[in-house]
Amino acid sequence: MNRYKAFMKIIDTGSFTKAADELGYTQSAISQMVHSLEEELSTTLFLRSRKGITLTPDAKEFLPYIKAVQNSHRELEEKRREMQGLQKGIIRIGTFSSVSSNWLPNLIRDFKARHPSVNFELHQGEYTSIAQLIKDGSVDFGFVNPDAKAVSELNKIPLQQDEMVVVVPKDHPLTGKKKIILQDLINEPFILLDEGELSVPLAFFKRKNLHPNIQYRVHDDYTIMSMIESGLGISILPKLIISRSPYNIATLELSPPIIRTISLAFKNKKVLPIASRYFMDFIVEQYGTTSNKNSPTTVSALGETH
Repeated sequence: MNRYKAFMKIIDTGSFTKAADELGYTQSAISQMVHSLEEELSTTLFLRSRKGITLTPDAKEFLPYIKAVQNSHRELEEKRREMQGLQKGIIRIGTFSSVSSNWLPNLIRDFKARHPSVNFELHQGEYTSIAQLIKDGSVDFGFVNPDAKAVSELNKIPLQQDEMVVVVPKDHPLTGKKKIILQDLINEPFILLDEGELSVPLAFFKRKNLHPNIQYRVHDDYTIMSMIESGLGISILPKLIISRSPYNIATLELSPPIIRTISLAFKNKKVLPIASRYFMDFIVEQYGTTSNKNSPTTVSALGETH
């Protein structure tokens, strides 16, 4: 196709030299392309003189056909990109608040810098509902906690581990303690983040045979932080969401720490739209660091030691 492109550019610019400059080739390379095309068509295409170049009668006959071939090739390439999903693709993602507010904005910005025509649909939920969205095809993939039973049948790629922290009002008595254990929390009014069938904090309370004083069940992390700021209770929330907290609250580390894993979940990557596959690879490239060689020993919500 470079020969046809060179032929059309020479006509547009009226010069072999200008055509070479605009296409990024040497003048010799452009001349070779034209010579090759002339051999293919068994004719001469250009006449050169001091006044410039002119098309031969044969070239004028071939011109509409060469133009049609070049345009058809361009349309073929555009259709290929469209079918690949990188021109008009829609990436549908199931996500929860801490990821959608901390990771996704920068990920989407950087990915759209490479593929500006790709669009995104974000479906907010918790582990169970996100797993269902993936299973019924409402989203291409989603962020989940791999410990949730709802995601057991899905393929998963672990990304990062996120520590859970105790969140209390700024002037709460617990802020004076150097070491917080679960037993310190059982008499406090507890605001539980509804995470579907799996609640990471509740799993740890259960392992210790402890029963928190649950006063509220709330689906939104930011609502919980606002309630804590107003003195309605305390909670255990992911450190990832706390990192962008606009509220006047305090965070305390638990001993031993409670850790959740954030993973990507999907049914079959091979059948996903190519834009979604590319974005999944982009996410793994940015956040796929799961080595815990230098981290303290922790226990997951299902009781496995890490």
